[in-house]
Amino acid sequence: MQKKWWKINSETQLDTPYLAVYEDRLRCNIEYLISLVKGDTQKLRPHIKTHKIGEILELFKIYNIKKVKCATIAEAELAAIHQVPDVLLAYQPVGLKVDRWILLIQKYPEVHFSTIVDNLESAKTLNETALEHNLNLTIYLDLNTGMNRTGIAVSENWGALVKKIIPLKNINLAGIHIYDGHLKGSIEQRKDAAQESFTKITDEIEKLQQNLDYELKIVAGGSNTFPFYAYQENVECSPGTFVFWDANYQTNLPEQLFKPALVIVGTIISKPTASTFCIDIGYKAVSSENPIDKRLVILNDEDLIPVSHSEEHLIIENKGQNDYKIGDTIYALPYHVCPTCALYDTVQVINKENRICDQWQVAARNRTINI
Repeated sequence: MQKKWWKINSETQLDTPYLAVYEDRLRCNIEYLISLVKGDTQKLRPHIKTHKIGEILELFKIYNIKKVKCATIAEAELAAIHQVPDVLLAYQPVGLKVDRWILLIQKYPEVHFSTIVDNLESAKTLNETALEHNLNLTIYLDLNTGMNRTGIAVSENWGALVKKIIPLKNINLAGIHIYDGHLKGSIEQRKDAAQESFTKITDEIEKLQQNLDYELKIVAGGSNTFPFYAYQENVECSPGTFVFWDANYQTNLPEQLFKPALVIVGTIISKPTASTFCIDIGYKAVSSENPIDKRLVILNDEDLIPVSHSEEHLIIENKGQNDYKIGDTIYALPYHVCPTCALYDTVQVINKENRICDQWQVAARNRTINI
């Protein structure tokens, strides 16, 4: 790895903390993703929750990635604004989200939208709403393979639910959606666990297929099970973190050789003791849902250890010999990049010369854009 690849040489001075995105590394990650599906970009439906940035959607299109997955109406609208042809909202619309979903579909008729359901009542609600607006809505059945967050459990008779949904006249059941983010461990352990559920699911799909005149699609997985689904037929893969990568996946998914492409840039603002200093990367600058040893990794020096964290302050213990001064720049990899990115309105784009060359809006971090 290039020594201190993260160091920014730009004469442009920006107040910290801010996010720096390294465009050449971002492009390398997209190209590496495509290589893992042997160039078949039709197998890719990346999740855009990681970045929420329109310019990255434009990059996807340049690389012939024309399908995305998202978690919010705002993310779906951002994809539509950037004319992504195929957008899956992997979040069951309930209440007012149903109305917003319909408004979005009406505003962008050239985009193929779809969403997920995990029960008959939600499917019926979408069917009735579609009938009222003279629409035909595409849905996927959300399956729970053990994460226990959403979805109908694969141990239940979900095939019977499929048979009840298919007759709904204003609903098109396109296929099955699986997210198995709970699968951890080695690459072999993750693949084996995914295979166990996937075999049961495909066996049931084969039975259902006998009475259908079209092929049910499968949208499956995130970063942790991407190495499994990338080699399965008739499966669209939905990793998201690959664009930026992060300290968590760099450690726990070592078989995937994506490059960290986003860094938090901070400044030392105080030296309260002889062995500690304070930087401005507080709770509001990095995702903090994990214990303090799993929030970020300081790139400047492996002997810099986070020991205390609050809203605007991060206390670092210097266990090494290097000397640091107030005003010095600190670079850090977030442990969880997706919610970290959502804390910022913009990211600074770094070119091959390690200079700031552009600024991108994190447009879909807002709950709404227009709709």
